[in-house]
Amino acid sequence: MVVRVRPLWNKRTREVQFYLTSLDCDARKLAQAIRLHWGIENGLHWTLDVTFNEDTCRIRTGHAPQNVSLLRRIALNALNLEQ
Repeated sequence: MVVRVRPLWNKRTREVQFYLTSLDCDARKLAQAIRLHWGIENGLHWTLDVTFNEDTCRIRTGHAPQNVSLLRRIALNALNLEQ
């Protein structure tokens, strides 16, 4: 179980999440893995939203959402490789 408390303007938010794993390790290693995962996840989604306005996209039908998402990630990787 992970309890997250963070200040948000004039209030605090509290979120509880549960994780299941078959790994044989201690709480410190699990917390580190969870933080690493969410750091990567948040960084990627923030970058996609800022660079491509992904949250405002209205593509919803057929294979288009997956196709456009893949194209965005390819473009983002190309931009990250550019000096």
